[in-house]
Amino acid sequence: MSPPHAPHALNLRDAWDRRWPERQLLALCTLAITLGFLMTLGESPTGEQAPSAGELLPALLYALSLAAIHLTLVACRFRGDQMLVGAAAFLFGFGLLAQHRLGATDAGGGLGGYAFPLGIAVLLITLVGFMRGRYQRLAAVPWLWAGLSLGLLAVLLILGQRFRGGVYAPGLITPTELLKLTLVVFLAGYIHRHQQALGTWTGPVPLPPLGPLWPLAAFWLVLGGLLLLQRDIGMFLILSLTLVVLLAAGTGRIGYLVYGVVAAGGLGYLVLYLFAHGQRRLQAWQDPFADPTGASWQILQGLSGMYSGGLWGQGFGQGNPEYTPIAESDFIYAVIGEELGFLGCTLVVILFLILFARGLSIAWRSRSSFGFLLGVGLTSVIATQTFLNLGGVTAFIPLTGLTLPLISHGGSSLLTAFAMLGLILAISEDHPAAAQPGPTPPAAPRPRKGPARSAPPKGSAPRPTRRRPRPAGAGPTGGPPPAAR
Repeated sequence: MSPPHAPHALNLRDAWDRRWPERQLLALCTLAITLGFLMTLGESPTGEQAPSAGELLPALLYALSLAAIHLTLVACRFRGDQMLVGAAAFLFGFGLLAQHRLGATDAGGGLGGYAFPLGIAVLLITLVGFMRGRYQRLAAVPWLWAGLSLGLLAVLLILGQRFRGGVYAPGLITPTELLKLTLVVFLAGYIHRHQQALGTWTGPVPLPPLGPLWPLAAFWLVLGGLLLLQRDIGMFLILSLTLVVLLAAGTGRIGYLVYGVVAAGGLGYLVLYLFAHGQRRLQAWQDPFADPTGASWQILQGLSGMYSGGLWGQGFGQGNPEYTPIAESDFIYAVIGEELGFLGCTLVVILFLILFARGLSIAWRSRSSFGFLLGVGLTSVIATQTFLNLGGVTAFIPLTGLTLPLISHGGSSLLTAFAMLGLILAISEDHPAAAQPGPTPPAAPRPRKGPARSAPPKGSAPRPTRRRPRPAGAGPTGGPPPAAR
């Protein structure tokens, strides 16, 4: 494990100038989300009256949160990615706006209560705590994270309460969301330690090595059993797909993806055969009109709302999201489609794609194998959850009951997403070039000191003083340009 990076020699003024593209992105996010809040107030029954301070509180909270994020990054001389900050800011601002539209912020819980400001605090604490390469200390004891994950599931299974088929902590909190962090750290650390052994395949038919795989397989069987006892099929799908992706990314063996898809298909059939809960969801997906007022009610209502939105949507406050069950959580994408139409849904998808692309780019540019694996794992978790939610709402795949990251209502899911973003941003500081998504402000030219030249040997002809023109595409010294990683 490489030591943490040395502190960056960057003064406060330079740090402020360096992050000017981020300021522009955050200002644009603030303007767009504030405009959305004003539109929702204009469509409300009290739209003819001046909005009260309580109605403008979520918009003010969002603007102050973005200011706190930016000022903290400047004060810490953070050199990490800026585009990721902008994409994430727009997504969780869009979620706050959607929850306000659905009235979830009026109840004093979820995004409108403590989860949103606490999530911002979690993001900043995680980022500051693990920046400058300190995240690499997480790889020191990978099996500790595995033990914490199994212990959390065991305690929840014993002391938790069942609700709608799942197991929750008191207050309907889902502590299993923490598995997205602890298990990704465990997998990244384990694969980082056994990278060479896991990549050594032998035999006429290429087979993965059993030596380093059997502890991982045994642990995964126990983990899967505990999750299936809690009927948390969605979480098991996310973690299993992340495991396969990390094995393939860490070893370069595409065979892990092939065997993983085959194993996932067999395990999925077994789960659907053993659990009536999964069978009902599969039947509702295959033929939603067979039980339109029962198991398929939520799917049909969501599809009906998205169809009524058309291309442009019905406008803020003009839809009927109250007809869709659990609209503020699982089916918030259907509400977006109803009120903002196809264009609004496309905008959300594009922002998520930007988020995933930046996350994978940050992982690829990491200077350490553990940073690469951790970045790929965290991005894969967010991307898989997004795909499972959007696919279920649009009836592309069966419903999994998962929320839409950064947008859906849910305290523990939101806090975990903010913590994952904080870790990805901490990894982004591994490569200083990733901190510049655009041009920097013009600065005063500084005199450059050329390399020291040795005196010509005695008796040799003097060197010509005329400088040759620099070739096109050459680096600053006339040589080949530096290769980008």
